[in-house]
Amino acid sequence: MLLLFLILLIVLVDQAVKDAVEQTDTDSFPRELQPGGGLFTLYKSHNPGLPFGHLSRFPRLVIQIPLAVTSAAAGIFMWLLPKKGYRMQKLGLALTIGGGIGNLYDRLKRGYVVDYLSVGKQKKNRIIFNLADICIALGSLIFFFGDMIGSLRKKG
Repeated sequence: MLLLFLILLIVLVDQAVKDAVEQTDTDSFPRELQPGGGLFTLYKSHNPGLPFGHLSRFPRLVIQIPLAVTSAAAGIFMWLLPKKGYRMQKLGLALTIGGGIGNLYDRLKRGYVVDYLSVGKQKKNRIIFNLADICIALGSLIFFFGDMIGSLRKKG
């Protein structure tokens, strides 16, 4: 039950931050977050494609691919949920699903994903992302390492 709440929390917080960014005047960006010494910068960026704008010329694919991946993750999550163990895999999938739903909702509601955060002092070629992206990346890593550890335990 806690993991289902986590998914909902990720979606709600992600959408609240994106709505706040969207409602803020574009002239307010970019803006360095303080404190942080210029390490964190807020932007207002609209990404009509997949990460790094890939496939932006194919809007149907930009919806269908994340929908398929998020659905597959949800299916595996629901299959694992009643099973004992698999804690890391379940957590990883919950994070991935929450982030996937957050970005998918953007694509369906707005036609683009709102990205707003960049880390690093380099000003050129910045990668701008959002909370959903962080959850997807972190969740994927946790799932991968959980699965690897589980496989090693079964062999040993």
